[in-house]
Amino acid sequence: MSSQTLLNIETIILDSTAGNRQAVIKELAERLQSAGYLNDEAAFLASVEAREQHASTGIGFGVAIPHGKSAGVIKPGLAFARMAQPIEWGSLDGKPVTSIILLAIPESDAGKEHLRILASVSRKLIHESFRQELLDGQSAADILRTLESAL
Repeated sequence: MSSQTLLNIETIILDSTAGNRQAVIKELAERLQSAGYLNDEAAFLASVEAREQHASTGIGFGVAIPHGKSAGVIKPGLAFARMAQPIEWGSLDGKPVTSIILLAIPESDAGKEHLRILASVSRKLIHESFRQELLDGQSAADILRTLESAL
């Protein structure tokens, strides 16, 4: 699967003012629904919330990677939000989150595709320069190019 099918400029939000974890996940899911990645936003949101209840997806460094595997997902997709103000996420390092990468995975592709995307994104997020590019991007197109480099 190419990064061009996973990513869409319409699913990138710069300077989100969502006040908490649930609000920003909903905002991103709405973008995925509008861009044609979801056919059942509620089912997808339920799968993301179930995953969050299992363990926080705040990986540290100000980044969270929430994800859901659901029959409500038509095709794998990725959405990104950069927060106007950091929000609490229950991250591993105890620090608030400024960058959120939401992965949508069809239930039928739940195995290896999910893990491949997570591994690719996580490898890039280790590098401070990559995280800084996500924070410094001036446009959705800048963020799209940065994320494409991770996939």
